[in-house]
Formats: sequence, structure tokens, C-alpha cells
Amino acid sequence: MADLILVVNAGSSSLKFEVFEIAGGDVLQRLLKGRFEGVGTHPRLTAKDKRGELVFDETFPPGEVSGLPEAILHTSSRLRDHFEGAHPVAVGHRVVHGGPLYGAPVLVDDSVLEYLERLTSLAPLHQPNNLAPIRALRQRAPGLPQVACFDTAFHRRHSEIADRYAIPESLYKEGVRRYGFHGLSYEYIASQIPHRAPELAGGRVVVAHLGSGASLCAMAAGRSVDSTMGFTALDGLPMGTRPGQLDPGVVLYLLTEKRMEVKAVERFLYNECGLKGLSGISNDVRDLLGSAEPGAELALDFFAYRVGCLTGALAAAMGGIDGFVFTAGIGENSPEIRERIARKLTWLGLELDLAANHSGAPLISTRKSRLACFVVPTDEELMIGRHTLAALRSSARSE
Repeated sequence: MADLILVVNAGSSSLKFEVFEIAGGDVLQRLLKGRFEGVGTHPRLTAKDKRGELVFDETFPPGEVSGLPEAILHTSSRLRDHFEGAHPVAVGHRVVHGGPLYGAPVLVDDSVLEYLERLTSLAPLHQPNNLAPIRALRQRAPGLPQVACFDTAFHRRHSEIADRYAIPESLYKEGVRRYGFHGLSYEYIASQIPHRAPELAGGRVVVAHLGSGASLCAMAAGRSVDSTMGFTALDGLPMGTRPGQLDPGVVLYLLTEKRMEVKAVERFLYNECGLKGLSGISNDVRDLLGSAEPGAELALDFFAYRVGCLTGALAAAMGGIDGFVFTAGIGENSPEIRERIARKLTWLGLELDLAANHSGAPLISTRKSRLACFVVPTDEELMIGRHTLAALRSSARSE
């Protein structure tokens, strides 16, 4: 069997994984895609092959898989059995925050892992979960190369003006700056635009990564110019449970007037706001679209309104806009949300093709629309796989 690369994307109670075959040169072919969900509660490991056929579906007692370290070890063991003892030549991981030090994927060693752990306060929902499988695999197979691929890396070439806050220089030097996130997704979309929308390849595009986490990225000729997310993944658009753009005075109010502890404020901002907080019903767009409650309509209208407002800001950052791209779970799968957002972009010249939008066509703007609008599926795992292979090749050349 050809060499394999394992890609891991760990969440709070689930672990997504994919296995790629290095098919020749730098070409990766997806062999298997799976998920370990319900970690600590109702653990279940499932995977499908490249034809979409189920290859295994297993459940475990909660105590047997109480955390992500156990999940990754069970997964690697099951994959080894499935591939008849074959081991991956490397494992690539999504890591949300690379801080000011890492602007590109990096092979993980003790010093890298120590540095990334120090960034936990900047991404408390993500960073510990991203790092847990890395630590577990390092203990089980210390010689196995592991590559950390960062959601912040794609945005590292922003201008200093775009990355700054109006705070003292000393804090900027410490790393208090605007990083931007969802970079692996945006990098993949940037690689696809020349093929799917060649007329936009050299143009100014706003890409909307809309999922449970949501953000916008301004791209000029495929490079990130600005993003709606900043120092942490709380900023910018309202999300499933995060508020998005918020006056810092609100945080001061919670601390001083509501007498909330710092950890309670953190939990509130990451878990109780966004669509969940606005609607009082759910953080899931599908639930809100199916609800007749006024709070559901408020949350969806607010979401579309903020996408429209911040698209205007990013267009200003680029000096104009030529295209708009929807991607990620909501962006790819909800014609209703795309239509709501499109109404907020008519002033930029977007004329939505309603039939194309509802049929799932890749181009959803009309022929006479001044602003081209596309739906492009993202593939963060393939991007991680490509980075992992490149890091492996680079390491071999330097030895």
C-alpha cells in the first residue's frame, strides 16, 4: 500500500478524521472519512470509504472513551486494523491559534507544543481540544511526525494597519493583535477560485465561511487582506453561541455591575450568546428556520444584517468588490440564509438568481448582476493533508 496521511480535526466532544493516500508526487487521494462523536457520553466511531460506503460503525461504553486522547488512540488502532497494519507516515492537525510566532504549518516538537499550550486563553474552546490528540499520539508513537496547521496562518500577511488595535505598542509586541481565523478554509477557497470562478482569480472577493463559527475574509488576488475575526474567535459576525462584534464596555458591565467572575464571563461569551442568545431557542440555523417564534426571526435577520454590514467594511478595505463566495455548513447548504444575505448586498450590485440558489448551482447570481456570487464547498481536511505532506517533504530535504 502507498504511504498514508492521517488528518485530525478535534472538537470539544468529537473528532473528525480523514485518511489520504499519497498517490504520486504531491497528489493526495481521500480513502476514508470518519468521525468519533459523543466522546464522554455516548461514544460512537463511524467511517465511510471514498465511495461513501460505511466501513465501520462502533459504539463504546462512556468510561472507555472519556476524552479526546482515548478517542484518537481508539481511532488510530481501528484504522491500523482496517488498513492491515499500515501506519500513517504523518498526522496533520487543525490547530486554531498559532499566535504571532507561527505563520505556516510546523512539525510538532516539545517546544512547539509548549508554545501552543500557552495560547489556550486566546481560543479556550478550541486550542485544548486541538492539542489533546497531538499529546496522546506523541506518547503512543513518539517517532511519528505530526504537523500543526493553523487557522490563523492564512491571514498573517495582512498589513500592519489591518492587524492593529488602537492600544499601546507594548501590547502589540506581546501579540495582542488581530489574527483572523478559519484560515484553512479560506486558503482552500483561494486555491479553488481560479478553477471555479476564473474571472475572480485576480479580483477582490469577500468569502463568507458560515457555520457554527462564522466569519468573512476579504481576498485580493487570492490573498487575505482583512477578516472579521480578531484577537480571538469571538469577534466579527454573530455565531451559533458567540456574540461577534461587541463593545468592550459590555464585558466591563458584566464584571462590575453584574458581578460575574471572569470564567463565568468567558463561558457566557463562548456558550450563551450569538443565535442562541438572540433567539432564546437554539444555536442551530435549521431549528430557527423551522420555528415560528419571534426570537428565531430576530436572530436570523440580525445574522444577515451583520453579514451585510461587515461585507461593506471589507469591500472598503479592498477598495471595491468583484465577487462574493458562500462556503461552510450554512453557506453551502442553506439557500434561505443565502437569500436573506443577498438582499443585504443588492446595493453592491448583487442580483440573486433564485432558481440557481435553490437548486444548489455553483453560480447563484444572474448574468446581469454586477457582483458575481458563488457557492464553493470548502475542504479544510484536504488543505491540512497538503500542508502535512509539504512539511514532511521539507523535513526530509533538510536532513
